[in-house]
Amino acid sequence: MTQIVYGKNVVTQLLKGEETIHELLLMKGWKDQQIVRMANQRQIPIRWLTRAQLDAKVKDPHHQGIAARIDAVRTYSIEELLAAVPKDRHGLFVMLDELEDPHNLGAILRSCDAVGVDGVIIGKHRSVSLTPTVAKVSTGAIHTVKVSVVTNLAQTLQQLKEQGYWVVGADRENAQDYRTASYDVPLVLVIGSEGFGLRPLVKKQCDYFVSLPMVGKVNSLNASVACAILLYKIYEQRNPL
Repeated sequence: MTQIVYGKNVVTQLLKGEETIHELLLMKGWKDQQIVRMANQRQIPIRWLTRAQLDAKVKDPHHQGIAARIDAVRTYSIEELLAAVPKDRHGLFVMLDELEDPHNLGAILRSCDAVGVDGVIIGKHRSVSLTPTVAKVSTGAIHTVKVSVVTNLAQTLQQLKEQGYWVVGADRENAQDYRTASYDVPLVLVIGSEGFGLRPLVKKQCDYFVSLPMVGKVNSLNASVACAILLYKIYEQRNPL
């Protein structure tokens, strides 16, 4: 199976990497000849389309005049994620509990790539999937961060706990300040949905909860922003100056 991804940053990263690109789609009038040269060097076929044709192809007018047809994004089993964790450091996974916004997932993948997260776990049902919009927002991180799609998040957490992982949930109830927690253990960071947070069955699997101080008038942060802050705190604690 193949899929269409779009956006200049996404396609440029693919051209620089080793990902198989079956076809490059460019809007007529495209002026960046470096992109064309990179495609020619890799002997990737180029198809020139009108704006209307490209809009219809990618089903989104915000394609920046460029798209590519590639193999469908690979996903991994939990066992594959665990096996890929380097032996010389503690593993770190991010689990997303019914996250629905593709922009949030794309942004989270970017943060995960930045701090070296070992994998992202999402649910098969009632959750955003690895769509072209996610790929665009992730600016290539969808191809560098391993993603596992599972049918039961709570059971997956139990499986990871049996492998020695601690589960920390981002939640405001019965939570400690995120700056006081210890993260230098094999860890799963669980982020809830945009509107409802963590579900009860998922919360039951959490060993403890952390929250971000809120001193303004707004009582919540965007899920991807909260995730990024927590990930960098984990990175800071594991990699002190």
